Amino acid sequence: MSNRVCPPWIGYLLASPVRRWLQDPLPIISPYVRQAMTVLEPGPGMGFFTIPLARLVGASGRVVAVDLQPKMIAGLQHRAAKANLLDRIDARVSSAETMALDDLVEKVDFTLAFAVVHELPDAQRFFAEVARASRPGAALLLAEPRGHVDDSQFAAELAAAAAAQFQVTARPVIRRSHSALLQKG
Repeated sequence: MSNRVCPPWIGYLLASPVRRWLQDPLPIISPYVRQAMTVLEPGPGMGFFTIPLARLVGASGRVVAVDLQPKMIAGLQHRAAKANLLDRIDARVSSAETMALDDLVEKVDFTLAFAVVHELPDAQRFFAEVARASRPGAALLLAEPRGHVDDSQFAAELAAAAAAQFQVTARPVIRRSHSALLQKG
């Protein structure tokens, strides 16, 4: 895995409305997210998925967006404030070693890991943290860009997820991505 973190200037491009032509977030996430859910989004960048997630969880739900780059979190907070959704989003700056989710043990209903695991130094540690934060039966949508992650790397990520008690339940089709829907056992 490359372990190269996306630089903040690319965050502006990834949050661009033009990206919706390639990957519209609503069809990707809406089958899995409902009102009042607690959603975890590691590596949200500047909120391309975060804003739609916050709309889907509604006023009684919560999106916990965790990124190790303060500039990404600041951009996300700015976009969320403009959309009047900041009260639904818990935007956190984390470290490379941990997402610091101790307050979320067995509270997360759904995790979106979109184009992020390949940037991490330890996929097993990542999936273990997500598993600890997830309720029994919680879903995790894992998607990785085909341009950065090959078949064997994605298989290694799925093996790391399985070691954390996540089982593949579906293989949704997401344009230009390897993807899997997993469920915590």
